[in-house]
Amino acid sequence: MPPFGSGLLVLTAPLAALPRRAAAALAAAAGVVAGPLYVHLQPGLVLSGPAPLPAAPPACPALLRALAALYAAAAAQRGLELRVLLSPGRRLARPPRVLMADAPGPPGPVERGLRHLAAAAYGCPPGLPALLLPGAEDGGAGGPEDDPDPEAALPGFSDVVVGGTFDRLHGAHRLLLSACCLLARQRLLAGVADGDLLRHKVLPELIEPYELRAARLREFLEDTKPSLRYDIVPLTDPYGPSVTDPDLQCLVVSEETRRGGEAVNKKRLENGLPELSLYEILLVKDPEHSQNEEEKISSSSLRQRLLGTLLRPPQHNPALPSRPYVVGLTGGTGSGKTSIAKLLGHLGAFLIDADRLGHTAYIPGGPAHEQVVAAFGAEILNEDGTINRTVLGAKVFGNQERLKSLTDIVWPEIARMVKEQLEEASAQGKAVCVLDAAVLLEAGWQDMVHEVWTAVIPEEEAVKRIVARDGLNEEAARSRVQSQMSNSQRVERSHVVLCTLWEPDVTRKQVEKAWGLLQERLSQERSL
Repeated sequence: MPPFGSGLLVLTAPLAALPRRAAAALAAAAGVVAGPLYVHLQPGLVLSGPAPLPAAPPACPALLRALAALYAAAAAQRGLELRVLLSPGRRLARPPRVLMADAPGPPGPVERGLRHLAAAAYGCPPGLPALLLPGAEDGGAGGPEDDPDPEAALPGFSDVVVGGTFDRLHGAHRLLLSACCLLARQRLLAGVADGDLLRHKVLPELIEPYELRAARLREFLEDTKPSLRYDIVPLTDPYGPSVTDPDLQCLVVSEETRRGGEAVNKKRLENGLPELSLYEILLVKDPEHSQNEEEKISSSSLRQRLLGTLLRPPQHNPALPSRPYVVGLTGGTGSGKTSIAKLLGHLGAFLIDADRLGHTAYIPGGPAHEQVVAAFGAEILNEDGTINRTVLGAKVFGNQERLKSLTDIVWPEIARMVKEQLEEASAQGKAVCVLDAAVLLEAGWQDMVHEVWTAVIPEEEAVKRIVARDGLNEEAARSRVQSQMSNSQRVERSHVVLCTLWEPDVTRKQVEKAWGLLQERLSQERSL
């Protein structure tokens, strides 16, 4: 773990030289800083001379290229949160705990200049540690060939607008927002997608709440360029205020959202407003994208990487024995939960199938048979005395009172049988049990498990699977899906999330990752 929680890195090389120096500088800084790394760009600054004065970097195309290189280099350093500052003069949201520089000169004078600059620009206390990155003595202002075109400048607009999901701010977001800050002179209006606009995103259940996304967006923007006014609003349709605000002059887009920008201008003309200038930035490539992820840095790829990881720490339950460690696996119909359970079984888990135990509870002589017949009548019986689950299901479907009467009979009996199987697993010395239960949360069985794992799948895919598997028509399949607890409701109460939307090999890798991380957690607990 790097020793410092946050840091400020001062880069003095010419902007045109930064693309080829960015990777090495950020790799070195990543070994020092665990949290946010702020970067102050001031080309040609001599830290070892008289007390250096802070200045903003010139708003030119070379600066955008430097920003793109820095944020792309940061993507290769997993976990490094980079914020390139475009205007000094404000105390930073998370004050730096260490100062660093990639600048030439004698170490002593450079360190003193670094502290002076940090204090003057961002109000940093004078006693912060100051470090020179390896190879800094070989840097410098560079030759004339490194200087950007002095005549080049970015256009300026009083009011700029941008829109996006802004889930888990990443390098591509930061580049997009930085471009907005450079173009805006007075105000940046940022629309943050919410509501129905999120429905068709990849893994929408893992998108952060609007309030959190908006707060993180504001913190980044106010750190980056504090002189601007920031209006952050929810977007519940593709246009938002971009088609009604007469003060807006420019919309910042990426390669993939330009068509959306053109649609905005069409709407503005229909509303009697002038078109917006469309300023397009390039997408940032993801150097570590996997086979089923996008080539560009994207929130959807980041959400996919959360699959199989521990999203929140489990609460210790003193009533549960530490061994066997019980994972409750749940998910809606068609989610692929059963295939995940089988993979966990192959990895060594002791499997308890709650649905199979439910069938056992219903059979003649089973613990729930007589009570169910007494409650719902002999008409639910087949000729051989077994309960006709289809007839019983028709009696309770859509009737919450009857459904509760049934579950009040059956769920406690299944829970009792689950506990018997857990005792059997303990007697066999099993380390991990997986309770495969579609109604784990509805039945309150999370009290029997140490962690809740949930399988999610988009509704449309679940409907297709149910139609193919059970022979239902689409309407009946959709009704079945919508009668259950939603993916979002399950995810809110889960510790690990898995998804079987992609090829079986992708699911297998997710499960292996989840299993491996679980083994690490159990090993750490045993060592305490």
